[in-house]
Amino acid sequence: MILSLSEVKQHLRIDFDDDDNYLLLLIASAEQFLKNTTGKTFDITNALAKTACLLLVADLYEKRTLATDKASEKIRDIVTMILTQLAVGGDSP
Repeated sequence: MILSLSEVKQHLRIDFDDDDNYLLLLIASAEQFLKNTTGKTFDITNALAKTACLLLVADLYEKRTLATDKASEKIRDIVTMILTQLAVGGDSP
């Protein structure tokens, strides 16, 4: 894993454990998204990869719903990109 749960909780300023399982899912999703996008696997020493994953996790956590203020507004770009990657077989085991 590029990120640890404690790094993510510190970044998001979370001091409770209720969302730990959800955060672990988001960490795994962000790392898979990064791998699908770049075709590369990164480790904990790559600062850019860590930052990208932190930003992805933060965005997904802070905007958990797909509800929008405008009825005509589309699903956020990141969700569209994830769905596109999954549709073309970017999801590896």
